[in-house]
Amino acid sequence: MANDFHSFDDKAIQAALDAAQGHFENKISPSSIDSAEDGHLSLAGGCISVTVEDGKVCLNLPLGFGKYCFPIPSIIPDGTAAEACLSICTTFGIPTGVRVTISVAGKVIVSKSFGKC
Repeated sequence: MANDFHSFDDKAIQAALDAAQGHFENKISPSSIDSAEDGHLSLAGGCISVTVEDGKVCLNLPLGFGKYCFPIPSIIPDGTAAEACLSICTTFGIPTGVRVTISVAGKVIVSKSFGKC
């Protein structure tokens, strides 16, 4: 059985990127950065409904990270409805990675980062 690769909403991803870039506009100069500011910011990039298929949830990841199938513990049967959520990781407004969490019945069962998060 072929796995379907689910995709996140491009508008939600762009909104997260815009918010991160906007947050650091006009703040990137030695005199304007707080000494506690490390430049890292993670913003929600949206959530989508997915279904467990063949013990996996397969997603198209944004920002060039490609396709990835996440293993789902065998106690969760195929056909189970799940939710995949995306966070966009940035440094001074520049995207550096993504973090994906997959939840079933409101409980996170898988979490994985790609790039620098």
